[in-house]
Amino acid sequence: MTTLITGGSKCGKSTFAEKLLSSHSGRKIYIATLRPYGNNAEDIIARHIKMREGKGFVTIEQFTDINKAPVKDSDAVLLEDIGNLAANEMFTENGIVSPVTKVVSGIKTLSEIVSELIIVTNEVGCDGIGYAPATMDYIAAVSSINRSIAEFADNVYECVYGIPVTLKGEKRC
Repeated sequence: MTTLITGGSKCGKSTFAEKLLSSHSGRKIYIATLRPYGNNAEDIIARHIKMREGKGFVTIEQFTDINKAPVKDSDAVLLEDIGNLAANEMFTENGIVSPVTKVVSGIKTLSEIVSELIIVTNEVGCDGIGYAPATMDYIAAVSSINRSIAEFADNVYECVYGIPVTLKGEKRC
């Protein structure tokens, strides 16, 4: 089963994602995609590690090549998040490349391997503000990735003020 969770910044997406996997009896994997650049990233990483304490998650850092994450068919996986993964794949040492095909195909591969995949993403492009061309390309890429995942996902939720709203599939909490 594949579930996509979207929403704004700090709206409860991660908490909801963890709750969906709380009853899983097998190995629970947290795939972290945030590269630890700067103090802000370190603070975010520390907050997420603290949130997962005592919940039985094994953390795997997989900044790119999501299809190569070392997972098994009985694993339940929480992938956090699409925005970071897309940026890692897009802004490379060799310049800017479109991450859409690589990220979507990697996530499809991952979804076909594991027993359950929960994907956290961010709502982007809703503010109506024009940004620098590279940022606009990033917003377009994340939006395209989100749409593609939503198409094949069994469930899609939007978290609004900590409340999960079912957009597709079954109401689970």
